Amino acid sequence: MSAGKINQQEDILKTRFIILAALAACASLPLSYGNAGAEMASASLLANSCFSCHGTDGKSLGAMPSINGKEAKYIETTLMAFRSGKKPSTVMKRIAKGFDDNEIKALARHLSGIK
Repeated sequence: MSAGKINQQEDILKTRFIILAALAACASLPLSYGNAGAEMASASLLANSCFSCHGTDGKSLGAMPSINGKEAKYIETTLMAFRSGKKPSTVMKRIAKGFDDNEIKALARHLSGIK
């Protein structure tokens, strides 16, 4: 085999190695960040979905219960119960299913701080 052909094959192997290393590095990125849902969307932004039914700042003027100022643990437990189906609902189960545990905790802390 000629020296030029050997160098060409070495270059191909090096390129393949670099590509595989880059792919491996990219594949590991989501694992190193874990669940960033609550960090990516602030609790005040998440709470906007609540306000459309429960009133501005969680102060309901209609049939929906007010949620502002409730204890964080109460809100968290209630949302978890809606999500799991332990607490019967029509709409809240579908809404709560859209939040992960960290988002529910952040949302509960935020809503409990609204007065």
